[in-house]
Amino acid sequence: MAEPRWLEVSLIVDEELAEAVAEVLARFTTQGGVAMEQAVTYDAYEIEGQPVGPVKVFGYLVADANLEEVRQRLEEALWHLGQIQPLPSPTYRWVEDQDWMEAWKQHYHPLPIGTRLLVAPPWAEFNAQGRVVVRIDPSMAFGTGTHPSTQLSLELLEHYLHPGQEVIDVGCGSGILAIAAVKLGATRALAVDIDQAAVRATEENAHLNNVAAQIEVGLGSVREILQGRFSLRRAPLVLANILAPVIKALFEDGLADLVIPEGILILSGLLQEQAAEIENVARTKNLTPLEQRTSGDWVALALRKG
Repeated sequence: MAEPRWLEVSLIVDEELAEAVAEVLARFTTQGGVAMEQAVTYDAYEIEGQPVGPVKVFGYLVADANLEEVRQRLEEALWHLGQIQPLPSPTYRWVEDQDWMEAWKQHYHPLPIGTRLLVAPPWAEFNAQGRVVVRIDPSMAFGTGTHPSTQLSLELLEHYLHPGQEVIDVGCGSGILAIAAVKLGATRALAVDIDQAAVRATEENAHLNNVAAQIEVGLGSVREILQGRFSLRRAPLVLANILAPVIKALFEDGLADLVIPEGILILSGLLQEQAAEIENVARTKNLTPLEQRTSGDWVALALRKG
C-alpha cells in the first residue's frame, strides 16, 4: 500500500461560518483548494434536491517535513477565528497519494439553484434536465455557489434579469453571478473586484463557460466604474453579493448611481438583523424595496431605482 501523502483536515460548521472557515483552510491547503459539502433533501415530487443543514469544509495538507508546522499554524488561525464565533475542533484523516484528487473531487456535485440554473464543477458529468449550466472551478474558497448568499443572489438574478440587458457585478468573487447572467441572456456583463485573485478566478471561469467575450473583468469597485475606467458605467441590473458594512460604504461611493432609472439592484450577503438598515439606506438613494428572500440567517434584497 502506498504511503499516505496527504492529510485531510475538515470541520463541520453552520452555513454562515462555512466560507470564513474555508478562507482559513485555503491559506494552508495548497493542493486542490478547499471543498464544502452539504446535505441535500429531496422533495418527493422533484428530482433536484435543496442543500440543508451543516456544511463540511475540508482540504488537504501535504505530508512533508513541514506538515507539523503547517498544522500548528492552521490550528492557531482556526483558534483566532473561533474567538469570534465558536468552532468545532478540526478532524484529520490520512489519504493515499493516488486517491487524494478523487477524494477531493467526489464532494463536489451539481447544485440546482432556482428554477433554471445548475452550478457544477468542470469535471462533472450529468443530465442537466434543461437547466442552464454554470461551471465553476472550486479550487478557490469563494463563490462556488454553496453559500446561501450566493444562492439567493442567483435566484433573484434569474427572476429579474431580462434577456438582452447589460449587467454589473460589484465584488464578483469567482464570477459566478456575471457568468450566470450571460448564460441566462444578458448581452454582456461587467465584473469587478478589489481582489486580484478574484479577477483571475472570474477570467478563468468565464473561459471555462465560453462566455469570456461577453464579460469584462477588472480590478476595482464602484468608484472606478463611475470614473469611466470600464466600458459600462450604468446598467439595468446591478448585483452586489458582499457583506452589509461594505454595501453601506459602497452606497456612499455611488452604488445606486450604477443603476439606470427603473433598473434593479440586487443586494446579498446580509444577515437578517442588517436587512432593515440596508433598506433604509437604499431608500435615501431613491431605491424602493421590491422583494426580500431569506435562507437561514441570510437575506437578499431586490430594489428598484426611481
